[in-house]
Amino acid sequence: MPRASSLVVIAQKLRGEVSRLRFGPPVYHVYNPLFYAWAPHREYLQRYGRDRPEALIVGMNAGYFGMAQTGIPFGDVEMVRGWLAINAPVRKPLAEHPRRPIEGYACRRHELSGQRLWGWARDRFGTPERFFGRFFVTNYCPLCFLGKSGALRTPDKLPAKERELLFAACDRALSETAQALGVRYALGLGRFAERRVAHILGGMLECGGAPHPSPANPQAGPRWGSEMNRSLFALGIRVPSRTDRARRA
Repeated sequence: MPRASSLVVIAQKLRGEVSRLRFGPPVYHVYNPLFYAWAPHREYLQRYGRDRPEALIVGMNAGYFGMAQTGIPFGDVEMVRGWLAINAPVRKPLAEHPRRPIEGYACRRHELSGQRLWGWARDRFGTPERFFGRFFVTNYCPLCFLGKSGALRTPDKLPAKERELLFAACDRALSETAQALGVRYALGLGRFAERRVAHILGGMLECGGAPHPSPANPQAGPRWGSEMNRSLFALGIRVPSRTDRARRA
C-alpha cells in the first residue's frame, strides 16, 4: 500500500478508537477534527505523506486555534491556506463549546506554534515539497480538550484511567505512522511529546526532543528556529541554512 494511503488508514482507525472514549470533569468538551475537518486532514496526508522522509516531528495534541480549526497539525489558518495550499472545507462538529466555536478558515486568530513551526520550515526549505521530502509532522493525539470555561486542557493532565485508554490508541497510531513512513529519526516537540516518542519509538529509531514552539514556552521566542536546528543537529540531521537556500534559488 502506498505510504499516503497507509497514513489515511491509520488516521481513520485512530479517529474511530478515540471517538469511543469518554472523558469526565474537568474535561467538559472534546473536539475530534478527524471527523469534522477530515477533508483537509486527508488532503494533508495524501499530498505530503507520499515521500520517505528522514524524520518524524511529533507535537502533543490538537490546539484550538490550529488543528481543531483546520485539521492540520500546528494548523495556523494563514500557513495552511497560504504555504501548505490546503483549502478543503471544514464542517461544523455536532456539538460546540459555546465559548470555543469551530470557524475553520474563517478563524482570525493565529496559532502561534504553527506560525513558528511552518515558518521555520518555509524559511529553511522554501517549498512544502522540499520540506516534506525530509520531514513529516504529526500530533501524538488528535483531540482538543476543553474545560467548562473553555480553557484548554492537555492529555497529560487527564485522570489515569482515561489517559491509559487514550495513550494506548495514540501509541499504536504513532508506531504505525513511523513504520509506514520508514523514518530513521523521530523528534518530539516539548517534554511530553519527547517522552512519548522515546517510549514508543525508542527501540526502533533514533529519538530526540526540541522545545515546543508554543509562546507559553520561554524557549520559544524569536530564536526558536535556532533551537530547532540545534536539536535536529544533535540527532545528526542537518537542515539548510538561509544561505544554502539562497544559493539553490
